[in-house]
Amino acid sequence: MDVTPAAVRRPSPKEDTVFAALASPVRREVLRLLREDGPQSVQDLASRFAMARPSFSEHLRVLREAGLVSERRDGRRRLYRLEPVPLVHVRDWLDPYERFWRDRLSALRHLLDGTANDTADDTADDTGTRAHQEERP
Repeated sequence: MDVTPAAVRRPSPKEDTVFAALASPVRREVLRLLREDGPQSVQDLASRFAMARPSFSEHLRVLREAGLVSERRDGRRRLYRLEPVPLVHVRDWLDPYERFWRDRLSALRHLLDGTANDTADDTADDTGTRAHQEERP
């Protein structure tokens, strides 16, 4: 029985693949390295992780299949490069949630600012001095 509301757009299999690839901290770190340092060989990337080479190669395969990286042969070396287009789709998917939270936090800020102003108004008399100060004889 499908309990998903009919109005909800189902992600494409490609989007699911991208989100699944991004679920791993190792793969997110590979993407960060490629973003910051540009294309790199498998050896250079793998040297930054404490894992067996076959395990690391599996992470690269997942990223490749998701379209997040591309592979190019340079002689005997394989160079990996970040492919940003799938990340644009992720950003587009996340954008409504960012707007949602930005609006909620803005409303909270306005509410708190209004409460702070009301409290300040309640503690000052007509001359602007604090009402809770004791009168001096």
